[in-house]
Amino acid sequence: MPRYAAIDVGTNSVLLLVAERDAAGRWQPVLERAEITRLGKGVDQSKRLAPEAIETTVKCLEAFASEARGLGAKGIVTSATSAARDASNGREFLEAAKGRAGLDIEIIAGEEEARLSYASAHADFGGQHPLIVLDIGGGSTEFIYGTREGEVQFRHSFDVGSVRMTERFDGDAPKIREHLKATFSALPEPPPNARLIGVAGTVTTVLTVSRAIDPYDASKVHGATMPRAEVSAVTQKLLSLDLEARKKLPGLQPKRADVIPAGGLILEAAMEAVNATELVVSDRGLRWGLLADRF
Repeated sequence: MPRYAAIDVGTNSVLLLVAERDAAGRWQPVLERAEITRLGKGVDQSKRLAPEAIETTVKCLEAFASEARGLGAKGIVTSATSAARDASNGREFLEAAKGRAGLDIEIIAGEEEARLSYASAHADFGGQHPLIVLDIGGGSTEFIYGTREGEVQFRHSFDVGSVRMTERFDGDAPKIREHLKATFSALPEPPPNARLIGVAGTVTTVLTVSRAIDPYDASKVHGATMPRAEVSAVTQKLLSLDLEARKKLPGLQPKRADVIPAGGLILEAAMEAVNATELVVSDRGLRWGLLADRF
């Protein structure tokens, strides 16, 4: 079967998916990779991508594109989200990625990011209940409400993410909580009987740390249910530890250790905002929706 690839360049990490369709037309992964490059470091204040962040991310893109082509990918679609949207020198990054990795990067708007994340979640968990899809990134967080048939009813991207909140409030948990409560108060009433689906690295990391899933095992993560009490408990644990202690936690990538407490606070606040007692964890997000949408 022909193979295709999707690369998601986020504020905190770069994700690669190479996949092919099975006989039933469903996408099946051939290769998945994730690398934390922190493209959005400092963007919230400076509104510019740092030269070292551009270099680290472009090197990663060169490696990912090479792997995808080596596996026979007939096409590669690459998207960039919050950090590249916000930076005044985003063009510099796009030109470097084109020149060195041969990739034409689409900078997608927050609303489009929300739509694609919802499409991915609905493919796996839709059909029986309305869904609320929550996508927590490094620079932004998306909420998408939709019907069980897959129709999107509401979508919005908020400028709160694990990197942005850590940098803006210097890790001050009470200030982050206060800001998140005020920000998420703008959300409309969620659909009755909706299931909350959490996607992206913050959500999967909160789960893997809580349950000490190390090394990462997608079969234990994708589709797992996490009660709000568990989210609160692991967030409190993350806040109680210093950086070096967090780096040693099973299930936590050391490069994510500085921003994961803010990520846990965002997840906790989001669950409270939509009055969810539990969420279903998805380790498939934007890149899966992007792949299905473009190919």
